Amino acid sequence: MFKRLMVPIDGSELSTHAIQQGLDLARQLGATVTGFVVEAMPALPTMGTHLANYQREVKEHEATTEAHAKKLLAHFERAAAEAGVAFDAQYERNDDVAGAIAGAADRNGCDMIVMATHGRGAFGELLFGSQTKRVMALSKLPLLVLH
Repeated sequence: MFKRLMVPIDGSELSTHAIQQGLDLARQLGATVTGFVVEAMPALPTMGTHLANYQREVKEHEATTEAHAKKLLAHFERAAAEAGVAFDAQYERNDDVAGAIAGAADRNGCDMIVMATHGRGAFGELLFGSQTKRVMALSKLPLLVLH
């Protein structure tokens, strides 16, 4: 039933848990895993920002976020190889994390999303929001939520 799982990660301890649980589930189902990282877009220039400085900052931001995403996904790929699970890695820059996850899962033909939640509680969600709840609202796919 489930042949392709998407496991979004952010480098947190919880995403390490999601990697392991996602790989365990994929191994049991004979599924492949798509590891996915969303990195923030560069900040917009402020009034009075010199164009050359802004362009340099954007290039630095892009290099830093790409290196971060590749590091996270390389770790995930090693874990998948050790688990004997077929794996592909993707990342994108997007400030809409939940929208990027839901969109990538759809584009890649995934049948389930496996992700960890920070479990901040009602007050924490009020302050910070919940990417997991947003993914659930945006995607038509089943979502396995890990704590």
